[in-house]
Amino acid sequence: MYRKKDLQKYAELIVKVGVNLQQNQIMVLHCSTENSEFGNLVMEEAFKAGAKDVVRIYDDERAQRLRYHYATVETLKDIPHWQVDLWVSNAKKGACFVWLESDNPDAFLGLDGKKISEGRKAWLHARKEFNEIIDRGENQWTIIAIPSKGWAKKLFPHETEQNGMRKLWDSIFHCIRIDTPDPVKAWEIHTETIRERCNWLNEIDFRTFHITNASGTDLIVEMAEDNLFCGGADVTVSGVAYQANMPTEEVFSMPHSSRVNGRVISSMPLNYQGVLIDNFTLTFHDGKVVEHSAEKGMDALTALLNIDDGSRRLGEIALVPYTSPIRETGILFFNTLFDENASCHLALGSAYPSNMKGCLSMTMEERKAKGYNDSVSHIDFMFGTADLKIMGITREGKEVPVFSDGNWA
Repeated sequence: MYRKKDLQKYAELIVKVGVNLQQNQIMVLHCSTENSEFGNLVMEEAFKAGAKDVVRIYDDERAQRLRYHYATVETLKDIPHWQVDLWVSNAKKGACFVWLESDNPDAFLGLDGKKISEGRKAWLHARKEFNEIIDRGENQWTIIAIPSKGWAKKLFPHETEQNGMRKLWDSIFHCIRIDTPDPVKAWEIHTETIRERCNWLNEIDFRTFHITNASGTDLIVEMAEDNLFCGGADVTVSGVAYQANMPTEEVFSMPHSSRVNGRVISSMPLNYQGVLIDNFTLTFHDGKVVEHSAEKGMDALTALLNIDDGSRRLGEIALVPYTSPIRETGILFFNTLFDENASCHLALGSAYPSNMKGCLSMTMEERKAKGYNDSVSHIDFMFGTADLKIMGITREGKEVPVFSDGNWA
């Protein structure tokens, strides 16, 4: 374990800022067996903050690997009701949710990717009801990272296990602002900065973004009707603020599901279900990916595009300056939570209701008519580069530089 004082500060930040746990509220805490000790710290902070109860859900990548290797596809696709009910029932009770993410990027290296994809697809479809509840905005939730030995080894292969873990802790703490005198205050200031960017984008009300760089990305992204840029703290329908992702450097909104055209080239690898997808290209026509290629991980890329009808369309566009604190660490984390905050990114799959005015009061048909993309998946991939240019076009046809040389213009 890391320094006890810093770990307690981190646990407190997760409870008070991440999910902003309320008095007498249930917390559902998902963590790996490797990090159960830190999970106990979060659990203690939750009870000290007034939690009614803390429900623990454990994950073990080694056990998952064995199951993916030996179980049949039919078994992997058979999701027991009790596994889903555990999430759904607590969501209906108004619980908040914490995911302590510590995935080893090479956890499933060498396994049958198609087999993993079938199991993952079944799980995504099984938890659709849970996702719909969360999308209504009634529950706080946060995804936040904890080092694991496998992850540290991937990032620092020439270090001893102890030094690798320490370096990863240091990097995470820097990105999360734990190394500041008052992390809670630092997050308040950071959230306000992001909010100012959102206000500027929403005031201008861009219709279209034209994205280009020297790598070959040339993409026209038209925005959904009544779209909103969001970022920093989210707010539940009852007015409770929380941070869905920590770290976060993005401002994000909703593309129109059928009005994206052109080509985008990835700028960073995507770790999908333990398989690394690298140097990939997606070509869009009328919102849909019609061609794709990858130098590495082609089967995994094909699988994620075929999860359902919406997984070939965009649900999110996110703007992140190339000079973000995560980028400045000089580390490729092989973890979307961090890497997406080092680069502008897009997401294949479901849109977020918060990115459309009045979305929660609409039927799905009404949402789709305005450009909302519906899917059981939401997979971010990075396209930001040092020479990235984004030109915004207003609804009146005026061109406004948004990004130049990878940063805010």
